[in-house]
Amino acid sequence: MNIAIVDDEKIIREQIKGLIQKRVTDNGMCCPGICEPDAYETGEELLAAGKRFDIIFLDIQMKGKDGIETARELRKRKEDAVLIFVTGIREYVFEAFDVAAFHYLLKPIEEEKFAEVFDRAVKEVMKRKEQGREQLFIKTRNRNITLDKKDILYVENRGRKVEIHTTGEVIEVYAVMKELEEQLGGNFYRCHRGYLVNMAYIAEYSSASIRLGNGENIYLAKERYHEFVKTYMRYLRNGGTACV
Repeated sequence: MNIAIVDDEKIIREQIKGLIQKRVTDNGMCCPGICEPDAYETGEELLAAGKRFDIIFLDIQMKGKDGIETARELRKRKEDAVLIFVTGIREYVFEAFDVAAFHYLLKPIEEEKFAEVFDRAVKEVMKRKEQGREQLFIKTRNRNITLDKKDILYVENRGRKVEIHTTGEVIEVYAVMKELEEQLGGNFYRCHRGYLVNMAYIAEYSSASIRLGNGENIYLAKERYHEFVKTYMRYLRNGGTACV
């Protein structure tokens, strides 16, 4: 499990590093394979490193790219790291939701609060890794197909058939939308009787449609709009990745 600490104050970098090491030692958390944290002084250094991290502690107020800008760049690169913002200003917390932040820590950092947030972040990483291996098994007339759920953009109803739109191809199969909805699980939302969308690929939405990260638009039933917004916001608060 790779962890990064990004803060322009060396004392904060060292404090977070020490708290992580203490938590791993005290809680026996070496089982998930937590490595020595990488530390960076700026957002530019983190982005230039070209390394994928599972958890990133990110200061908001920094020289150059601030934490929010750095997070937006990470999301554009499809990085799904668990982001924990570190800030001395409570008002910044609201901006954190725009980049699907997992949580935030206020300076000065309290050890008890840090332990609580860090433990939850580790569990979230392990849950995501498990979900990333979730698969959908489908059978067509000519072949049997195993799809990673995370690669499915949306499902479209076509009468007796459905089209499964993935990152690589469109697959047409005989299937029932309700059954697929149950099989795909909570990261997918039935936004219209004819559409089932993977919330990880939502880039923008209005009261009548949803735009995906690849530019495609799908229908959002007006009567489901308010429920959709609640469901999507809950998905983001629980650590779901936004396609920004």
